[in-house]
Amino acid sequence: MTVGIIGAGKIGRALAKHLTRSGQDVIVSNRRGPDSLAPLIAELGPKAKAGTVAQAAAAPVVFLSVTWTELPAALSNLPDWKGRVAVDTANPYVVEGSALRRVDLGGKTSSEVVAGMVPGARLVKAFNTLWDVTLAADPSEAGGRRVVFLSGDDAKAKNEVSAIIDKMGFAAVDLGGLVEGGKMQQPGGPFAGLNLVRRPARP
Repeated sequence: MTVGIIGAGKIGRALAKHLTRSGQDVIVSNRRGPDSLAPLIAELGPKAKAGTVAQAAAAPVVFLSVTWTELPAALSNLPDWKGRVAVDTANPYVVEGSALRRVDLGGKTSSEVVAGMVPGARLVKAFNTLWDVTLAADPSEAGGRRVVFLSGDDAKAKNEVSAIIDKMGFAAVDLGGLVEGGKMQQPGGPFAGLNLVRRPARP
């Protein structure tokens, strides 16, 4: 199975690195086009190739790794997702000067808003609680594996994403549905910014 990545910033690059190192084929895309990704693809190796946003979005599982303000443009003019899995990694922040401001979503979770941008997708929230430097680091730490939280309303989609998380070397922790789990994951929730390591159970 090929995994698509929309966005080649710090989060997208970290995901691409872990995916390719785990033997996963990936299509990386950004708004500037495939040619701009040549240095990254050379760094990632033969399991990665550059594509358009539409080509990345056609993969069975697609990571949405662009900033909050860029999401609407990045996901516009794409065909219906027809049940493909979209993994929402975004947090609702906008840059104001040199600071970040959290966007008021009127009581909605960020993934509820993103769901409206990917009609027909099975949406899973994941990889949004770790800072980019932490996410890019080796997921093996202190004798265990770094935790990645996920939530979603489609059990099969969560199982698919959990399997990818496990293959990448992380430990998946399911927080439940998209609304209740998403509230715990997004900024202001109890798991935002939390860096946990799951160790094997003692015999």
